[in-house]
Amino acid sequence: MNTSEFKHHLTTHPDDNLQFVLPDGVMIPLHAHITEVGRVDKTFLDCGATVRKNSYLCLQCWVADDVDHRLPAGKLVEIIDRAQPILGSDDLEVELEYEGSVISQFPVVRILSDANRLLITLAVKHTDCLAKEICLPASKENIDSSCCGGSACC
Repeated sequence: MNTSEFKHHLTTHPDDNLQFVLPDGVMIPLHAHITEVGRVDKTFLDCGATVRKNSYLCLQCWVADDVDHRLPAGKLVEIIDRAQPILGSDDLEVELEYEGSVISQFPVVRILSDANRLLITLAVKHTDCLAKEICLPASKENIDSSCCGGSACC
C-alpha cells in the first residue's frame, strides 16, 4: 500500500485506534506507539550487477508499559504530514518495523474499519533474485559446474 492510500484510510476514520495485524494473525497491542516515521532509501547492486534503488515509508512500532496509550488514525496522519519534508513527494510504499523475537519489517497490505479501530494488515517480506534471466539457467543441460552451478551471477 502506498502512502497516499494509507493516509486516505486514516483520514476517513480519524478517531479510530490503530491495530496492526501481523502476518500470522497476532495483533500488536492497541497501546503500541509509532516512534519513528521515516523515508528509507536503499541503493544496491543485485546479483546480475545491476544497480537498483528502492525507497519506502517506514513506521517504527514500539510497545511500552503505557497500556492506556492509544494512537488514533488522525494523529498518525498529522505525524506523517510533519515528516513530509523528509519523505519527499514520492508516493512511497508503507512498511511497519516491529520487534517481536527479532526486528522485522512488514509491508502494509490492507486496512479495514472494525468497531472504532482500523485493522492494518501486514504481510511477510520475501527475498528474491532480481536477475533471474542471468542467474537461473534456462535448462540444466547448459550447466557449467565450475561456478555457482553455471550461472553468470557470481
